[in-house]
Amino acid sequence: MPKTRTFAAPLALALIAGVSPLGRADAQNQAATQTAVFAGGCFWSEEKAFDGLPGVRSAVSGFVGGQTANPTYEQVVRGGTGHMEAVQVTFDPRVVSYRALVDRYWRTIDPTDPDGQFCDQGPSYRTAVFATADQRAAAVASRDAAMRVLGKSFTTPVVGVQRFWPAGPEHQDYARRHRAHYEAYRQGCRRPQQLRAIWGDAAVG
Repeated sequence: MPKTRTFAAPLALALIAGVSPLGRADAQNQAATQTAVFAGGCFWSEEKAFDGLPGVRSAVSGFVGGQTANPTYEQVVRGGTGHMEAVQVTFDPRVVSYRALVDRYWRTIDPTDPDGQFCDQGPSYRTAVFATADQRAAAVASRDAAMRVLGKSFTTPVVGVQRFWPAGPEHQDYARRHRAHYEAYRQGCRRPQQLRAIWGDAAVG
């Protein structure tokens, strides 16, 4: 009985205050996370490149940079919405820095192609880093460093944040759920070979 009373008192106080004592750690962890948004051609590939990294809580495929609210995949592919396929990465900056994520991003794309990526060409497959005001300096520094590595100018811009719309559930975690189909796409586009030709052993994807 004494143990029950000792537990019940703070629990009752927490409930009166409108705070769940069992959810406080989760709330603190949620507040500690940040997001990064990258457009890099096929969002299946970009999601795969970040999903599962230490410090990354989630990688979500979606669309960014357009005018149509909550666009469907069919609308974006058909054209006219202005969106690009993108990935929204939610991460813990205590484990992985934003700069490290941008550094990795460059090695998942051909940053010298202004019209798309590999076999995916067209407006919806263009590349861009969507950075907040706090992220911009790190994103630009990462871009400059990567350009020095390649010795080439990049066409991938660093731009301000824009509304991100998640794609449908059929596109989430696609590379893991549909491994054979994704691998056929990946090899059909010669994505690994072309990335290695650009980045060598540092290529991702």
